[in-house]
Amino acid sequence: MNTYPPISDYALIGDCHGGALVSRDGSIDWCAFHRFVASPVFARILDWEQGGHFRIAPRDEYEATRRYLPGTNVLETTFETATGTITLTDCFVVAPNGGHPEHRLVRLVECVRGEVPARVEFKPRFDYGFTAPRLEVLDKELAVVYGGADALVLQSQLPFENADLTACTLGRTLREGEKVFVALTYQLPHELDPERLELLDVEWAIGDTVEWWEEWSSACTYEGPYRDQVVRSALVLKALTNAPTGAIVAAATTSLPEEIGGERNWDYRYSWLRDSSLTLNALFALGYTDEAKAYMGWLKRTTAGRAEELQIMYGVGGERFLPEIELTHLDGYRGSRPVRVGNGAAQQFQLDVFGELLDAAWMYRMRGGEIDDVFWEFLSDVARVVLEKWSEPDQGIWEIRGEPRHFTYSKVMAWVALDRVIRIGELDEHELAPAWIEGREAIRALVERDGVDPEHGFTQSFGDGGKLDASNLMIPIVGFVPHDDPRARATFEAIASELSVDGFVYRYVTDGVDGLSGDEATFAICSFWLVECMARAGETDRARELFERLIGYCNDVGLLAEEIDPHSGELIGNFPQAFSHLGLIQAAIALDMPAESMSVAARHASPVDDATAAV
Repeated sequence: MNTYPPISDYALIGDCHGGALVSRDGSIDWCAFHRFVASPVFARILDWEQGGHFRIAPRDEYEATRRYLPGTNVLETTFETATGTITLTDCFVVAPNGGHPEHRLVRLVECVRGEVPARVEFKPRFDYGFTAPRLEVLDKELAVVYGGADALVLQSQLPFENADLTACTLGRTLREGEKVFVALTYQLPHELDPERLELLDVEWAIGDTVEWWEEWSSACTYEGPYRDQVVRSALVLKALTNAPTGAIVAAATTSLPEEIGGERNWDYRYSWLRDSSLTLNALFALGYTDEAKAYMGWLKRTTAGRAEELQIMYGVGGERFLPEIELTHLDGYRGSRPVRVGNGAAQQFQLDVFGELLDAAWMYRMRGGEIDDVFWEFLSDVARVVLEKWSEPDQGIWEIRGEPRHFTYSKVMAWVALDRVIRIGELDEHELAPAWIEGREAIRALVERDGVDPEHGFTQSFGDGGKLDASNLMIPIVGFVPHDDPRARATFEAIASELSVDGFVYRYVTDGVDGLSGDEATFAICSFWLVECMARAGETDRARELFERLIGYCNDVGLLAEEIDPHSGELIGNFPQAFSHLGLIQAAIALDMPAESMSVAARHASPVDDATAAV
């Protein structure tokens, strides 16, 4: 088994609380139980020697294939050997009826042909590999692991072969028709209570989990030709949701690099208002109003307070303090250092975030959600802050760590903020501040004067000589101009020809504007934005051809990372990425369901026909 398999070799399993990445070789190389941002119990993907892992596979050579059980986040891997075949079914147990999670990972091994010697490698490492916990074997099927603030209970019907104080191996030969399980349960050290399970308990738990995911995915209202890809993307978004709070994390991982060996390694296990707002649009478009309503509840609670204190991201529980530290004891994925925990960008000034917040509130209101007096007061205060700050430079949507600039997209989103608060106010018959209307028009005039290049359309920032930025593909999508506006067309044509490789779009030219060294691959969501812009502008054939090439870069179980290397086809960056999958959903809708579920821009521009519909 090679060290550091490609990022595309992994699949996500989870229970809407935490999650794990399982490799094609049956190895769990990343796992956080009760929250995605929790300290992992396995983190080999960030350091092959120190990170820890949990692998089940044949002892002998094999060929592996895998799939998600249809409509679920339950993973099935099939190992073919010279002597027989086994299947490995992996899932986090989902609590029935949305009850308190068991924080249990179950792995069911079945021999379906011949006989196969099976082997388990269990090497837990807490605190990002920093802590080698104590492992105690209680009997031939049961062990406990503890150290620091974490503990695990391991029950296995594959007997222990070798064990020391920090790791163990297990295994035996399975014959056709045999089933055995390995279950791993997270507990607090002071509450350790090893529970013994029977095979029937595990089979029922898997069956209940499959049924829960099937019921959820069957509610998807999209029926176009890309239903399989759309449903898989929706399942990714659901898996990245924190069930108790309604927050949605940007990705399941931290520090998977944007450039192999480079420094562009960030912690994405938080909830960005930007990402979540776009996710809200995608979920609404697919008919998932419960999730959208839960997210809005989180948004109201989390942003409570003064509008001046609004952050671009929060923890899933609403945490505001997200200090960024570097874990120098870890090598990083394929030597990509530093490994970071926390995200310093939380303290940046990004003007666009006000637009994302108010756009999310507008979308929610359009779907029949209620904006009560308290929340309206807060939204009005946000509009006041926009009027105070929109003329200032900022770090922009891409969170540059260089000098702030007057980014065109940031100014457009300031326009969006005032536009949406005006629309909400008009719909609910609130008194509108004249300054909102005046500010909206002033921002438009400035963008149209200083943010447009005759040849390239909308520019990255004011006065930059026509530099390109993929975020400007969002300008027609958010309704600042129609998709057939000459400036919108010039923008996507310039980006397609000058900021992409055969349609695969880079965010911007990394020429020092972001304060970082090195380069990056193309961003999946930017490429899907290009698809949507082309489709909405009537270039359907071009859009469909690019879309079908893009989805061809999904891995074998339909997942996307943040980036795609257009030369090697390798998936790069944190994985799986909510941004990439919501971009896929919106692009598929733009291609095939314009009447049933309009684009973001169309929804913004049209009258509210369903404002009284129940959310």
